[in-house]
Amino acid sequence: MACAKIEFPCDYVIKVIATNHVSLKSSVLEIVREHDSHFRDEKVTLRDSRHARYCSVSVTIRATGEPQLKALHKDLMANPLVKMVL
Repeated sequence: MACAKIEFPCDYVIKVIATNHVSLKSSVLEIVREHDSHFRDEKVTLRDSRHARYCSVSVTIRATGEPQLKALHKDLMANPLVKMVL
């Protein structure tokens, strides 16, 4: 089965799984804003794990191309709280 190619620009959801910390949301949003200058805070969803040790942060960005997505992934993974980016 062939995967469909993404047509840019488009709205694109990124989910960040990270250690739950008071600075998590602000640090993730700071990184996202570096890659999407039109990002709005209402495009964020937070969800704690069952025991609140981890948190998922879902953001919807305006993706302009693969280089933007790769750079965003790299910068998010450089954050020590971040465990996974989907």
